[in-house]
Parts: sequence; C-alpha cells; structure tokens
Amino acid sequence: MATMAECRSALDRLSDNLAGADGDVRSAAALDRSLSCHIKDLDVTFTGRLAGGRIQVLDTVQGPPPEKAEIRLAMTGDDLVAMVDGELNFAKAWGSGRVRLEAGFRDLLKLRSLL
Repeated sequence: MATMAECRSALDRLSDNLAGADGDVRSAAALDRSLSCHIKDLDVTFTGRLAGGRIQVLDTVQGPPPEKAEIRLAMTGDDLVAMVDGELNFAKAWGSGRVRLEAGFRDLLKLRSLL
C-alpha cells in the first residue's frame, strides 16, 4: 500500500508532467478549477487547484473532502502511483471503476484529452 508521502510525490510528478505537456493535454491542464484527490485506502484527501497547467496541493485532510471541489478524483494510493508511473492506464481504470472522476460536463469534455 502506497504511503501518504508516496501519494504526495506522485501528485507532484503528475503536476510536473502536466506542466511539460503540449497540445491537447496542455490545453486541458490550463483549466483553473478547485481539485480534490481522495486516497481511499489511506482515507486522506489532497485539496488544491488545477491552475496554470499545474496541480497545486494546498492542504491534506483526513477523510473525504470537506468541500465539493470542481474536479474530484478518488482512488487507492497504489493506483495513483501506478498511473503516474505509467503502469496503469487512466481511461481503463476510470472505465472499470478503479478511479472515480467527477466534474462538470464542460470540464469532463476538456479533460478527456488527458485520458
């Protein structure tokens, strides 16, 4: 099971990957939205923003997110680390229910290029 530090590191690496992307991925990452990532097996939520093509983690809280973010992710720590490491395909994990992504319809359309 991934630790909280490993999950935070994975989010930082994901942020770096988004910042260095180009084309459709860069366009999708250019949203300015509140973001939460609930790590189900650790019962911890990273909260922050997707802004300027980066994920900015602002806080870490126990349990589910205290407020409804505009973009909400939920998964296990191992799945987060595996996705960032390229070992787990996001679209397949989302389609099978291993990863939950919730957002407004327009945001989902923009985010589809990240899949």
